[in-house]
Order: sequence, then C-alpha cells, then structure tokens
Amino acid sequence: MKKVKFIYNPFSGENTITTDIDTIIKIHQKYNYSVYPFRISFEYSISSAFEDIDDSFNYVLIAGGDGTADKILNYMKQNNINLPIAILPAGTANDFSKFIGMPLDVEEACEQILKSKPKKVDIGKINDSYFLNVASTGLFTDVSQKTDVNLKNTIGKLAYYVKGFEQLPNFRKLRIKVSSKEMNFDDDMYLMMVFNGQTAGNFNLAYKAELDDGLLDVIIIKAVLIRDIIGLFIKMLKGEHLEDVSGIIYFKTDKLEIECYEDIVTDMDGERGPNFPLTITCEKEGIEVLGVKTPSKK
Repeated sequence: MKKVKFIYNPFSGENTITTDIDTIIKIHQKYNYSVYPFRISFEYSISSAFEDIDDSFNYVLIAGGDGTADKILNYMKQNNINLPIAILPAGTANDFSKFIGMPLDVEEACEQILKSKPKKVDIGKINDSYFLNVASTGLFTDVSQKTDVNLKNTIGKLAYYVKGFEQLPNFRKLRIKVSSKEMNFDDDMYLMMVFNGQTAGNFNLAYKAELDDGLLDVIIIKAVLIRDIIGLFIKMLKGEHLEDVSGIIYFKTDKLEIECYEDIVTDMDGERGPNFPLTITCEKEGIEVLGVKTPSKK
C-alpha cells in the first residue's frame, strides 16, 4: 500500500478533527493508502512527526489551521523533505486552504486530495523562514499570537476581533521603509501585509494573488486621518478593489526589503515572525500541494 504521514493538531479550531480520524483513514484505505498518524502536542515537537519519514511516503497530510501548516512547511523546507503536502482545514483560520479550494467537509476534502495530482505553488520566504499565506507587521498583527487558545476554540474567529478591540488604545503611526524595484515607501503607516495567498481572516484582500505567478501581493495602509481609515477598512471588508484608493498602496513583487525601528513585531500565518530588518521573497513553485482547485482569475 501507499503511505501518507498524517500530522494533526487536536487543539486547532473546535477540536473537531479528532472525531474525523476514522473518516480520514477510511477514505485513504479506499484509495490503497496506509495512514501513519502523528498528534501534535506540547510534549512532542514537529520534528518527532518526521522521525520515520523516508522516500516510501507519498505525501504529508496536515490537519490544522494556517499556523500548523506554517510550522510543518518550515520544518520540511529546512530539512529538505521534498514531499507533496495536503491540508485539511481544521483551525480557527484556514485562509490558505480556502485559497487552494479545499472544502470544509473532511470526507469531501480527502476525496479531492486523493483524486488530484500534485501542483507546484509559490511560497513566501521572510529572512530564513517560510510562510504559506501572509506575513504582516504593524497594528493588530500580533492579535493571533496573543489570543488565548481556549478563547479561539470557544468563539472561533470572533476571538481575534475581541483581542483586536483591546488594542485600539495603542492605535498610532508607525514609521517604516519598504524598498523594491516596483515601489519605495518611506513614511508612516498603520499596517502592512505581504500575501502569498489571498485572504486574511476570511477577508479577500489580495484579490489579484495567484498560486504560481512567482509574485507576492503587498498591501500598505498608510497613516491617514482616523475618519478616513474607517472608510478604508469598510472597502477592504467589502472586498472592493484597492487600486487608486487614497491611503492604500497595493503592488506585486518578487522581493522587498523592510526596515523599521518601531517597537513592533512581525507575524507569519499567525505565528511570531523574525525581527527587522526583513528580506521577503517569493519562492516560485516552492512546494507541491495536493487537492488544489485553482481559483478563478479576476
């Protein structure tokens, strides 16, 4: 039989993946796969999941949110494990899995994965680390890092908004310098996002993003008047196009440099990112993914 390494995070989302394990095994056996499960926990690191990995495995199946997939991606890239991956959306935020068209229903998702062929897709790289969906810095970017796991499991994505409101008293301008061949920005901003995917918190912001164009989509929200920022956020939440919108810079690039001397952190798919200065690049077709349904181009 063929072999799949199944790595799941029982703490992701509402802990529902633990009730779906039998379905996952059943569908894989139907396609002549043996499933080798590994449960992520505080006692066992990601490295333990790959102790028995070798060329006899056909792919790595991940069940968790963007943060879980990000950690596994980084371990695989840093240890030259060149197997295709597939992602079952099981976390509070599942932005990248939505971008590649994965259904929420586990049985349907497994069927889609097992009937597919690997597709090479882009990944982002920030200094020596990788991200699948989005890297960000500025106001609110550490909301996911600060949100209690139990709160996320209880009220889902609403937990991020609750934590975000707590940060409103810290609303301030942030000086940042961004350099690329397409755009140079040396000014005050509130928030900056660098997308490999399209969505953040289910909001379709980087609507031009493609899976394999070798480019990242960059959005900078400039430090404008508070009354204007409300209108900008409404446009973003409604999914309206952001070109030529006062207060927002949107461009595509394969490489950018970021300098910042403010006391702010960076974020990669909900996990703490590296410190400044940053070099962010797109690794074109950097990983193979199963189950991809290519989004329609806009």
